[in-house]
Amino acid sequence: MIAPADLDHCREAIRHGSLSFHAASRLLPARVRDPALALYAFCRLADDEVDLKAEKVEAVLRLRDRLDAVYAGRPQNAAPDRAFAAIVEDFQMPRALPDALLEGLAWDAEGRRYHTLSDVRSYSARVASAVGAMMCVLMGVRDADALARACDLGVAMQLTNIARDVGEDALENRIYLPLDWLDEAGIDVEDFLASPKPTKALRKMVKRLVMEANRLYMRSEAGVGALPRGCRPGIYAARFIYAGIGGQLTAMGYDSISARARTSKAQKIGWLGQSMLLTAAGLVMPRSPVLFAKPLPEVQFLVSAAARNTTTTSRSDTLISVLATLEARRQAQRERLTGRRTGLT
Repeated sequence: MIAPADLDHCREAIRHGSLSFHAASRLLPARVRDPALALYAFCRLADDEVDLKAEKVEAVLRLRDRLDAVYAGRPQNAAPDRAFAAIVEDFQMPRALPDALLEGLAWDAEGRRYHTLSDVRSYSARVASAVGAMMCVLMGVRDADALARACDLGVAMQLTNIARDVGEDALENRIYLPLDWLDEAGIDVEDFLASPKPTKALRKMVKRLVMEANRLYMRSEAGVGALPRGCRPGIYAARFIYAGIGGQLTAMGYDSISARARTSKAQKIGWLGQSMLLTAAGLVMPRSPVLFAKPLPEVQFLVSAAARNTTTTSRSDTLISVLATLEARRQAQRERLTGRRTGLT
């Protein structure tokens, strides 16, 4: 069980760090809401550790060690770590799921760029769909079809985030738009990052991301009916609140460089009400055949991991490879620093 003080800490972290999820979580039953808040607090901590720290390689390697400690039953003495360790024990959380998140953050630390939309989906699977799959575990949902739709929702949310943050990411010398889209438009990546402008071509790319996200939001709805009844309003709410960001982008002409798309408190309240109505309607409607659509290829590994209900402790070859690359980079940095210091003495 999560200690009350640790849960309070996680609740406050989400209240200030993830307004959209905090709003949606209010519709979840307490038995799911409390571990979900702890889960999101740990994931928020992981994301901030890499996103906000200058030494991103060190941040990822520290997170690797913290995750190792959690699965060894010896979490670090911090509220998010202790709370996540309780979740791992109580829900038998498959390690492949938080490992996928770690891999996505390692890609960020590498400064990886993505050549195709499929590559962007692969990144989104790790940093967002992995969280959706973990949410399913908390709800006791291990059905492969329901997991696939939860992963659709995660990819859709991340594509929305990418579409919203094109300008902010460029200021940090980051780009998540598919590079082949820029090539098709004749846009040099480095020129764009040096001076991002909301050109017609760029706005068209943002629109393509929003449209792809909307397609996946629609697919994800079929999976909500496969969730426990008490959980459905909260997941519908998350779907509509995040999709609402895409709606704001549409209203802005898909210009996510000049300003940041935001949704209002009144809009969120409206989406919460819509979620309750859809949940009620879903009780009398037949199950959608879209539920049984094949998973996106990029999320299949998450569906398999969660559906198997396994707590395998070994890491995937791909994660081991990227962590080894980061270790080598850290070692090279240390050797350079040691050489400089030696030269000064």
